[in-house]
Amino acid sequence: MSLLDDHRGDLAKLHARDRLRTLRPRDGVDFASNDYLALAGSARLAEAAREAVVRGVPIGSGGSRLLRGNHAEHEALEAEGAAWTGAESALFFGAGFAANAALFAALPRRGDLVVHDALIHASAHDGMRLARAEHFAAAHNDADAFADAIQAWRRAGGRGRAWIAVESLYSMDGDQAPLEALAAVADRHDAFLLIDEAHAGGVFGPDGRGLAAALQGLENVVTLHTLGKALGAEGALVSGPAVLRDVLVNRARPFIFSTAPSPLMAAVAREAIRAAVDEPERRERLSALVAAAERLLARVGVEATGSQILPLIVGRDAEAMRLAAACQAAGFDVRGIRPPTVPLGSARLRISLTLNASETDVAALVDVLADARARP
Repeated sequence: MSLLDDHRGDLAKLHARDRLRTLRPRDGVDFASNDYLALAGSARLAEAAREAVVRGVPIGSGGSRLLRGNHAEHEALEAEGAAWTGAESALFFGAGFAANAALFAALPRRGDLVVHDALIHASAHDGMRLARAEHFAAAHNDADAFADAIQAWRRAGGRGRAWIAVESLYSMDGDQAPLEALAAVADRHDAFLLIDEAHAGGVFGPDGRGLAAALQGLENVVTLHTLGKALGAEGALVSGPAVLRDVLVNRARPFIFSTAPSPLMAAVAREAIRAAVDEPERRERLSALVAAAERLLARVGVEATGSQILPLIVGRDAEAMRLAAACQAAGFDVRGIRPPTVPLGSARLRISLTLNASETDVAALVDVLADARARP
């Protein structure tokens, strides 16, 4: 038997269940990316990159931030990022996944409890597996369930700190967390509130600061803003109290032992934040597109979410992939999402609205979907 047969068998099982993942090039009208404000390919960010190269900003960092990899562009981004979010400090990571994993692995301590939303991102789960704290999944978007979990833990003898972990806007459902109610729970139970703004940053809030903008600056609130989605760059900023930033610098292994992110990307990300502030028309155009798309997509059974993420829940994995293939064949880049990314029985098309598409594109996509659904 070949050393690779076990892996071939595993892949064959995934294929038989319509869950085999493969890479494919981008093609067709964009209904799949997270480039919500169409900044990734913008002339503004391209010019920021050119200008940074001209003034000598290096592409590579050459080492970890704690060695020689720390660059003035990293620190400038962190200063502007903290000012933008309204937090005391910010820390730059090379990717949102690494930032989330670092947060959960380093901040909660032994004896603490992390109560997280049942639909929180995989990066949070990976971080919790590395953490020394207990963790518990609360029912999705149910603030009372978070409170009940903390109270039950206390009654059972829990003596540490409670941490409440949510996404402000859920990437596969497009719905918003009840942040005001969760902040009240955190206050009542002397808990920290960790908020992943990955899909809300740049799109919602004053100056694109996200759905948690009103909570920033509080000593029990930590937020994560990815820079590679609506902001069109790469990496992530963790914002919150300065003392927690210092803890991450000293305890977060993904930060300590990783080569620092590109200083050039830090310079571009600074320009992306400025674009979010002084080009509000991008958010206005996206909001108008969302309103039009919700009206049009209702024809094929898509429920309004109030956000740029509009899932068409199909159920069966094979059917989701069949519909996605029909869209792709017609020139629309729509992707099927299957378990374990989403719960069993909820395979879907994740229709992502960006300024790379128009209302006319949405109307044409709806025609394709209506026809595909009518022909099993």
